[in-house]
Amino acid sequence: MPNTLLIIEDEPLLGNELSRHYSKAGWEVEWANNLAEARQLLEEQHLEPLLVLSDMNLPDGNALDLMETYKGRLPHGEWLFLTGYGSVPESVRALRLGAYEFLEKPCEMDRLDLVMASAARSALAQRRLLEQAEIGHRKYSPETFVGKSARAQEVRDMLARLTHVPFSAIIIAGETGTGKGLVARILHHGGKRGTQPLVELNCAALPREILESELFGHEAGAFTGATGRHRGLIEQADGGTLFLDEIGEMPLDLQAKLLKAIEDRKFRRLGSEREIKVDVQVLAASHRNLEEMVREGTFRSDLFHRLSVFRLNLPPLREVKEDLDELVPLFVAELNAKAGKQVRVIADKVWAELRAHDWPGNVRELRNVVERCVLFADGPVFPGQWLQLPSRQTPSGPFMPGATPDGLFIPLDGSMDLDDMDRYIIETTLNRHHGNVTGAARALGTTRETLRYRVRKYGLKETP
Repeated sequence: MPNTLLIIEDEPLLGNELSRHYSKAGWEVEWANNLAEARQLLEEQHLEPLLVLSDMNLPDGNALDLMETYKGRLPHGEWLFLTGYGSVPESVRALRLGAYEFLEKPCEMDRLDLVMASAARSALAQRRLLEQAEIGHRKYSPETFVGKSARAQEVRDMLARLTHVPFSAIIIAGETGTGKGLVARILHHGGKRGTQPLVELNCAALPREILESELFGHEAGAFTGATGRHRGLIEQADGGTLFLDEIGEMPLDLQAKLLKAIEDRKFRRLGSEREIKVDVQVLAASHRNLEEMVREGTFRSDLFHRLSVFRLNLPPLREVKEDLDELVPLFVAELNAKAGKQVRVIADKVWAELRAHDWPGNVRELRNVVERCVLFADGPVFPGQWLQLPSRQTPSGPFMPGATPDGLFIPLDGSMDLDDMDRYIIETTLNRHHGNVTGAARALGTTRETLRYRVRKYGLKETP
């Protein structure tokens, strides 16, 4: 599909030459002899040109006035100006309004082609960004947080308010699987920063040294193995949003450094003396009670108060089981489309079992259960035999977590995510070895350093 070029030129010979030349080059060209014709094309025909190539001074006015009026309505379009007798004030005004280039007549066609090609690349990049932002806005609206309970409605109302205000930071609290990541995407894509980057970091996934480098970046030679410059995630999020998941796992010294970067809006890469200014909106999430951690001294109170400009608490699914009525059909429809299934009927017995379960893994666990059932369905009926919920098993059944002297039993019903399984295995093994990390590491077939990192990550106890 050809891109549209609007030419505004009152000289017939030049206008005709430009129109013919760029039509041959593959552009869909519209030629206006004056500003009135250009306005008619933009208003009545709803023309949305990728580029506008215009003479500066036309019989019915200055083209900069047209640009000032329509630049906001054509956010992805670039404007180029040609003039036979331009002035310094006009060129300054053109650049201030966001004109891509200001060229003097006569301009060689080869030079104009190069400028046009560069402007087209810039406009296409802007168009892609705007289209992606629009897709994100539609995909992650406040209504994406599904549920008919009063608490779900409260969350949606809060999200709708927050997407219209330029807040600097927020704490998103909730158990694992309640939708903290979804809320972060809604806040980013629904707000004014939706066209800018959303950068995510799970603070529990990296050891301290790597976490600092990932967050703040480093210069070449800052530490062993730093062979080149690395832009940190704060720097990458400039103008957009930084989502720090599981911020409660961040070491205290890095919390202090993060607080300074948020407060001062500037930071230094590791190994650098130059400060970098940033404008970042911070979304911090944790499944742990940060206020309790502040009282215990394991989370900095100053960082907590700086982040808690707003606080959003997401309810666990066991407290809003009426939301199952909307969540289950939603997941069934999504997975039908993904797997080519036709599941439509959910029996009352299945609904009863779904409502009887406490969903320790929350919405994530629910989606896993629904996915398993839909994938194993042979027809339109939701196969309840594949629910495999703990409530269907006896207390000593194979799907209940537990331990024997010879092994461990881990439920594979979606009630435990990988981190929960990892913690359970490590904690049980440590208990069997009376907190001795060396013995536990030998039993698990790993190194003491790796095990110690995971012990600190999960807040487990070890013997000195």
